[in-house]
Amino acid sequence: MKKFSIKKERIRELFKSFNHLNVLIIGDVMIDNYLWGSVNRISPEAPVPIVSVKRKEQRLGGAANVALNIQAMGANPILCSVIGVDNEGLSFLDLLKKQKLSQKGILKSRERITTIKTRIIGNNAQLLRVDEEVDEDINADETQQLITLISYILHHDRIDVIIFEDYNKGLINPKLISKVVELAKQKSIPTCVDPKNKNFNAYKGVSLFKPNLKELREGIKQDISGDNINELQRAVSSYRVKQKIDTVLVTLAEKGVITNSRKVKEHLSAHIRSIADVSGAGDTVISVASLCRAMECDDILTAAIANLSGGLVCEQIGVVPVNKEQLLEEALNLDFVK
Repeated sequence: MKKFSIKKERIRELFKSFNHLNVLIIGDVMIDNYLWGSVNRISPEAPVPIVSVKRKEQRLGGAANVALNIQAMGANPILCSVIGVDNEGLSFLDLLKKQKLSQKGILKSRERITTIKTRIIGNNAQLLRVDEEVDEDINADETQQLITLISYILHHDRIDVIIFEDYNKGLINPKLISKVVELAKQKSIPTCVDPKNKNFNAYKGVSLFKPNLKELREGIKQDISGDNINELQRAVSSYRVKQKIDTVLVTLAEKGVITNSRKVKEHLSAHIRSIADVSGAGDTVISVASLCRAMECDDILTAAIANLSGGLVCEQIGVVPVNKEQLLEEALNLDFVK
């Protein structure tokens, strides 16, 4: 790693400063349903476990989980998305209200259903997931309505960073991306992206681009090994320059992360964890990295804190937001923090 150090007090100040940030999150939202229970026998009808349900739970998911992570870090999230005109849509709005999250960026569509992911968990292990969704692109009218709404928010609210949280469910399309990036550049607002393969190459000129290794391989159509960091960095550098992206942050699961910008190309190892569930880790990483980007943090510091955050949420079952105090405690113990 390049010579880099930072004082503990600077880290504390950084975490306090997150409380003053406004974050616009554009992406596919959903409800995460959980059925928790115990498994004691196999069904006589088919060789599958019988889950005796003890508890049911609904949580905000998808881009709404990014909003929860932003909120957990002390910042103010504004979520822009589309839901269906259905009972699940009402449930989604109710969950937003309970979480004290704004509804002003939510559009309702009669053409779509609200996305639901149901996870069945038996003996603290996920056994099955059932998805109810429409993943076709939103239509031209809905795209224009969303652009108009985002433009209104950008002109009437102070926004410090914009996050694209793409789940390939149809909300984000090239027209939406290019218009929002253009508006952001006019106002000098950094743009951060958690991509999926469908729009992977549409995010030209963004500030921070955060694929995982699988998404990167699919996006650049190269079968790169996560073991060969030099080869990985070369491929990422080539892609970053071609796409005019400031910084690319690639998550490598148990191998940590790499950060790649014009000035910095570093690999940061993962921290030893007791992994319970990787669900939602990417949401946490983009949330924390975006807050750091809004505060104009060094790329290495951004990658290091984001790397810690992703590991922390993997220690819990289900999709959960990061614990700010725990993350701060671990950040203060990073090797380069003095």
